[in-house]
Amino acid sequence: MISASTLAKIFCDVNHSVVENLSLDVRPDGTKCVIIDLRPYRREQNLCPVCGKRCPTYDHTQAEPRLWRSLDNHGVIVYLRYRLPRVKCPEHGVHAAGVPWAFPRSEFTRTFDMTVTWMALRLSKSAVASYMRIKWDTVGRCIHRAHRYLEPNPERRLDGLVSIGIDETSYRKGYKYMTIVVNHETNTVVWASEGYGKTVLAKFMESLTEEQRASIRTVTGDGAKWITECVDEYLPNATRCIDAFHVVEWGMDSLDKVRREAWRNAQAKVRGIGRSGKGRPKKDDAHAAELADARREAKEIKGSAFALGKAPENLTESQQRRLEMIQKHDSRLYRAYLLKEDLRLLLKMTDVGEAEHALHKWIMWARHCRIPEFVELQRKIKRNKELIMNTIREHVSNARVESMNNKIKLIIRRAYGFRNIQNMIDLVMLACSYIAVPLPNRPQSANIAA
Repeated sequence: MISASTLAKIFCDVNHSVVENLSLDVRPDGTKCVIIDLRPYRREQNLCPVCGKRCPTYDHTQAEPRLWRSLDNHGVIVYLRYRLPRVKCPEHGVHAAGVPWAFPRSEFTRTFDMTVTWMALRLSKSAVASYMRIKWDTVGRCIHRAHRYLEPNPERRLDGLVSIGIDETSYRKGYKYMTIVVNHETNTVVWASEGYGKTVLAKFMESLTEEQRASIRTVTGDGAKWITECVDEYLPNATRCIDAFHVVEWGMDSLDKVRREAWRNAQAKVRGIGRSGKGRPKKDDAHAAELADARREAKEIKGSAFALGKAPENLTESQQRRLEMIQKHDSRLYRAYLLKEDLRLLLKMTDVGEAEHALHKWIMWARHCRIPEFVELQRKIKRNKELIMNTIREHVSNARVESMNNKIKLIIRRAYGFRNIQNMIDLVMLACSYIAVPLPNRPQSANIAA
């Protein structure tokens, strides 16, 4: 027959310890609490919480034993109790001794911190705090401790980098951004920091050793000047590439400006025609027919954003009709659409010589198209022509970085925001990697599958 002390150790996932006593406490509100008095094995006592070495006892300043919150058992709150001494480490000084069931300076057991972290990767922090009966900001501290334990050497992610992607993403309103670096080969985030710009990215570059910098061959990103400057300064042997997605996005922005201007012109035409008089117009009223056609044209242009943005092979029947109407009534807007499509198609070419010739022809066409938005765009593309050609030569894409941005935004949205940027980075580093957060009494394979 199993003893109560052994059962308590199993339920609380406490190893290398001796259970001395169990007691039941009922709070004034009726909540039941089980308090387990225990002590570590002798070889596990008086350990430095920093280096884990056994050290001499410094004193027993705590008048009352210390409590650690464990996972609830059928709704019953479970605490571990032990009078914790202070130890004097020759290297790290005086600290409260470490215990085998909890992280240093934590009021919770390891299984509690890991469970909170696992839940925070899938639920909002408010829901986790409510279910686990802890404070909202305590969830962030649990995540931080779990990340430090699961990845004690995060700099190891920087080893063997060959192809990386750099991008910034917003994490809060008011121009609050964070910069992430993604390893294209493993599809994981290897570095993240608050802010963006050359100063922030320089921190990542300076954290790399000379050997790590020399191993990087390709750097992808948008057309930000600060990325190019950092690559030129710190990674002279790497090939800087501007992702094709961002180049097409430049074309889409220019096209949308032309579309909005066309809609304003169509609205001005409607106002210029005006109504012929009061009352319902007659059937054969040419003025009313002209006004109706002008309104229909303005409406079609206003709702043509998707038709102009999608590839021709993906258009629906109604979008095709809308595009045909634009071709018939607004040659300037349709010409802008053709410029955008030609740019998109040439970026898909695999033959470098053919792509370079096509890009040169596109620049000449855009330069003489008499559309100011695309004239300005061709100047921008001409300035970055070599970086765009690098993308075609290397056959790389920043799509993985963009997918990471979406994943990070989902994490932030699900948590309803973060007050502590470090807690957010810890959660991002766990979620955007292959680190498995273990759950108690589960095989490792089950944790990975979860």
